[in-house]
Amino acid sequence: MTEKLVAVAIANDGNIAPHAGRALQWQVYLVPDEADISLAWTLDLTSMGCLHEWHVRGDGNRHPLHFVDVAIAASAGEGVRRRLLQRDTELLTTAEPNPDKAVAAYLAGNLPAGLPHKAQACLQH
Repeated sequence: MTEKLVAVAIANDGNIAPHAGRALQWQVYLVPDEADISLAWTLDLTSMGCLHEWHVRGDGNRHPLHFVDVAIAASAGEGVRRRLLQRDTELLTTAEPNPDKAVAAYLAGNLPAGLPHKAQACLQH
C-alpha cells in the first residue's frame, strides 16, 4: 500500500462530525501502511472556509482538503463529493463515531455506511 493522507471531520465532542460541509476541524492521519496509523496534524477551518462555503462559492479555488486522499464524515451531499473528487479527494461517509476506528475500518475495507444527507444541515451555521 502506498502512503495516504486520510482526513476525518471532528465534532466538538471528539466524535466524527455529523456533516462534512459544516465541520470546522479535521484530523489528518498519515497512513504509510495498515499497521501504522498516526495522527499527523489537525486542520482548523473558519466558518467561511468550511466545505459548504467552498462548495456553494463555486469559484474554482482549491480547498485545504484537496491535499488529502480521503476525507471521512458522517454525512455529505453529492455535490461536494463530486467537486472534491475532481481534485482527487474521495469523500466517504460513515456511521462509525470514533475517528481512529473509522480510519482503521476504511483501511480494512469495512467502513460502515454513512448517514443520509439532510439538506437542512447545509443551511445551519
